Amino acid sequence: MSELRIVALGSPGEVTEGSDLSDLVMAAARERDLVLVDGDVLVVTSKVVSKSEGRVVPFDGSDEEKERLIAAESRRIIRRRGGLRITETRHGFVNANAGIDVSNARPGTAVLLPVDPDRSARGLRARLRERHGVSPAVVITDTFGRAWRHGVADVAIGVAGLRAILDLRGRPDQNGRVLEVTEIAVADEIAAAAHLVLPKAAGTPFAVVRGLDPSMFGPGSVADEIVRPPSGDLFR
Repeated sequence: MSELRIVALGSPGEVTEGSDLSDLVMAAARERDLVLVDGDVLVVTSKVVSKSEGRVVPFDGSDEEKERLIAAESRRIIRRRGGLRITETRHGFVNANAGIDVSNARPGTAVLLPVDPDRSARGLRARLRERHGVSPAVVITDTFGRAWRHGVADVAIGVAGLRAILDLRGRPDQNGRVLEVTEIAVADEIAAAAHLVLPKAAGTPFAVVRGLDPSMFGPGSVADEIVRPPSGDLFR
């Protein structure tokens, strides 16, 4: 029987521009007496990645400054309602207010999404391999709302060493019927599962997922595999 284990690591303390996330991850794992191994998946919230990459900007809390930041981080505004903007970010993500976040940010600042989350994931994985001799897959997450459903869930915005999509098209189901449309968003499912042990007030941005089927590992990209282009979107 398959079994999956998800472990939240300890708090890394304050993360600032230039912080080495690989060192912070390993220190947090040691606090939990957890030894990272190849075949693990390291889940990292986007905010800590953004902070380490200097994606923190001044923000005075005004509507005018909010509009300016949203416009700067967006390809376009899709919908407006009150102070809410549904945007298409420069990455191609469709989300609220271009992913700009002030929760758990220092007063007078806002945190922007990483410029290239897939690249950030690859960089962290490479750093772990070079400095610590271990190469887990990496999933960078952010919290998104979902069209037609209440509530938010974490999704993957960057991956490395993991298939973002598990394509089952052309394979038989248990009754022998050939699957025609089934593509499983593996990276999003891992992100949502890890969110259950990483509540916003917990103070830790790291979790380790252990026990994933080996078939789910391999080259992957959220930008190339998960983000749906407007040409394939029935609603845009």
